Amino acid sequence: MTDVDPLQALLDDIHLLAPDQLSAVAARRARELGAAETVIYLTDYEQLLLQPLRGEGVPVRQELTVDGTIGGRAFRRVEVQSTRVNPRVRRLWIPLVDGVQRIGVVEMLVSDLTSELEGRLRAFAGLLAELLVVNDQYTDIFAQLRRRKTLSLAAEIQWDLLPPLTFASDRVVIAGALEPAYDIGGDTFDYAINGPTVDLMVLDAVGHGLPSALLASAAVGAYRHARRNAWDLPDVAATMDSVIAGQFSDSRFATAAIARLHLDTGQLRWVNAGHPAPLIVRNGALLDPGPCKPHPPLGLQIRKPDVCETQLHPGDRVVLYTDGIVEARSPEGEFFGEERLADFIDRAAADGDPAPETLRRLMRRVLDHQADHLQDDASIVLLEWRTGNERQLKP
Repeated sequence: MTDVDPLQALLDDIHLLAPDQLSAVAARRARELGAAETVIYLTDYEQLLLQPLRGEGVPVRQELTVDGTIGGRAFRRVEVQSTRVNPRVRRLWIPLVDGVQRIGVVEMLVSDLTSELEGRLRAFAGLLAELLVVNDQYTDIFAQLRRRKTLSLAAEIQWDLLPPLTFASDRVVIAGALEPAYDIGGDTFDYAINGPTVDLMVLDAVGHGLPSALLASAAVGAYRHARRNAWDLPDVAATMDSVIAGQFSDSRFATAAIARLHLDTGQLRWVNAGHPAPLIVRNGALLDPGPCKPHPPLGLQIRKPDVCETQLHPGDRVVLYTDGIVEARSPEGEFFGEERLADFIDRAAADGDPAPETLRRLMRRVLDHQADHLQDDASIVLLEWRTGNERQLKP
């Protein structure tokens, strides 16, 4: 141990720290805390693997699977995992979490572990997660590490367009996922939490590849512009419709569900632009959200759409998705379907899986259903309102 607090020293280091030096500096500062070895692992785009971040003085490690390893269990459960190396030495696996978004794990080899030391190592891992996210803006190193294969250009655009995959507060949890991760084209989603309201949007741009990714990018830009001007949902939809119709020829369009939840009251309002209606899962049952007049897709509308509305109950789960989820078809021709989707979400909740882990597993189930080959992009957003389980996302 040194006279300088290692956490403070790490904060001092970052001002002139090159991103490729982060793993080495983290390992050095962790040694001052009492960790003989420290290795950072980042999850890949599909959240199937944990990839080690190499650096000078960092022990060489191989990739880990998220399913079937101790490090993967720390990632899945957002819990510190510990194994004994010998009577005095333990190996810790601490989740790396930015807010509540899982980005990986850190492995630490520690002698004479005490509760006080474990608390400081947790704090160190929390700071490390924030530094990884911040430094990701300045480098390609982390993005390159996270890919198991080459991203298509369309997928590159879509991943850069996405918000964080998970958010949570004391009243709401939002988690999103999309596949095929390395070749996603026209599917995307977005959200924003502004005081007492949550805005959500799930969009499916017609076509595949780069043309649909460009259309989706323009649509998300228009959505954010209208949302940040605090416009009501019909005006948000009209703005998106105008941009798509004005900038893309050949009657190109996008379907979308554009929603707004009031966190104090549970009032859910949405606009349906040729898109699957939201699903509401309540106490294990799939509920009809009520009558909602559908409108043509964005880019093909002739007037502002009507607003639909329903009242949520505490503990409700709202699912917004594209048709690639429910229309995933098995080799025998069976659709995945809404009932199977709702049942999976309810069973995962009963098993204690938090929203992001639920969607990670759901995407694997959808891919398995379609023999690991999606015929269409698939994206989904799961919103939980006042379930009481929000804190389980904290490490």
